[in-house]
Amino acid sequence: MITPVILCGGVGSRLWPLSRPDMPKQFVPLLGDETPLQEALLRVADPERFAPPVIVTTHPYRFIAAEQVRRVGREATILLEPLRRDSGMAIASVVAWLEAEGSGETGAAADPTVLVLAADHKIEPREIFVEDVLAARGAAEAGHIVTFGVTPTAPETGFGYIEPGESVAGGPARKAQRFIEKPKRDVAEGLCEAGCFWNSGNFLFKNATMREALAAHAPDLLEGAIAAVAGADRDLEFLRLGEAAYAAVRPISIDYAVMEKAGKVAVLPVRHEWSDVGSWEAVWKLGAAGPEAMVTRGSVHAHETRGAVAFAAEGVDVALVGLEDVVVVATGDAVLVADRARSQDVKALHARMEAAGVKSAKGGRRVLRPWGDFESIDQGARYQVKRITVSPGQKLSLQRHFHRAEHWVVVRGTAEVTRDEETIILHENDSVYLPIGCVHRLVNPGIIDLELIEVQVGSYLGEDDIVRIEDIYQRDSEE
Repeated sequence: MITPVILCGGVGSRLWPLSRPDMPKQFVPLLGDETPLQEALLRVADPERFAPPVIVTTHPYRFIAAEQVRRVGREATILLEPLRRDSGMAIASVVAWLEAEGSGETGAAADPTVLVLAADHKIEPREIFVEDVLAARGAAEAGHIVTFGVTPTAPETGFGYIEPGESVAGGPARKAQRFIEKPKRDVAEGLCEAGCFWNSGNFLFKNATMREALAAHAPDLLEGAIAAVAGADRDLEFLRLGEAAYAAVRPISIDYAVMEKAGKVAVLPVRHEWSDVGSWEAVWKLGAAGPEAMVTRGSVHAHETRGAVAFAAEGVDVALVGLEDVVVVATGDAVLVADRARSQDVKALHARMEAAGVKSAKGGRRVLRPWGDFESIDQGARYQVKRITVSPGQKLSLQRHFHRAEHWVVVRGTAEVTRDEETIILHENDSVYLPIGCVHRLVNPGIIDLELIEVQVGSYLGEDDIVRIEDIYQRDSEE
């Protein structure tokens, strides 16, 4: 049995405005109905081969990750990193947690085989991927850390490369002779000609093997991870790793911390297709049927346009005339227009917007909550209009506001409203007024989504004007 570990803490700023810090690309459908995280979960869904997965993410994404796990009918352990410390500490924490979980066990339970996957990669077909994972087991069980190598299709300068050596453990995996990080164009061309592989950033290893490698080459990470697991506490369905231990360690990738230093590292040339979906150019390559084909989503209308990526949010029409090789992404609150060949530069643009305090650089108008979501659809000096959706059986916190009153109008489903001492049942077209300072709560007692329009009126309309009296999700005031 293989234990999948899915690293799910990235921001994906190169895919702005579809991917944002409040809702990064691993949680957003890009080229299909499932999100990249859900695709990763389904990739390791065979219970005969894979144990329930472990997801490593950060505090702000915990409810998003849990909901997406539920929506594909899976179960997972979710470890919460209190701070971002890159893949080195994330993997070290999983190693320490698995060791603690397996203490007192014998055999495979004490030293599981671990498959580390990024949550935001595109890998297909699933059947070939599983065959490649199984092909790597021999090398992993012989004490190697196996990385999955992808045969280059072009001399990409944004990827790391691996120079392969001789076969290891009598199987298809080969010794990883050398790692080369993001080379210049001419060097990348030479590496491709020499038969080197792209480093996919996905790994297979025995837990004890990675522990030994961390102890030898990054003991500070291992010690910090052991302390973080020892200091972990339960938060609803999540395990929150110790913050003090995390704060004391350096941020570093597992490649720099271990892979480039360890002696027994192997690379398996894979047969499955792989993309890190790291830019809009990568999205085009994944979806385009030819050099002049377009990749579109939503209401996109084009005339004499070739090689474009065009995404339109619901309710937005995008029209293109006489363009070639462009990216046009229109959401409800932001529009990106870029040369497709310069799509890697979106990261730098996003960083400047974020530093300038541009609101859309952080999040969109639709905000997910553990009970559902809300979207701001209009706002003025003393008012705001929201569309609120509450999932069946879910409830908002019991709360009050000091600076705003609210009007709720039900447009679909049934609402159970607490207003001070009253309990009110509302159906479609019913409404209720919540004056400033009243204690209130919204519950969906039905079996379909509850949708309502909320009109806020007051001197201050920020999300931090919430005093939570009772909350089943144990959130901070601004969550």
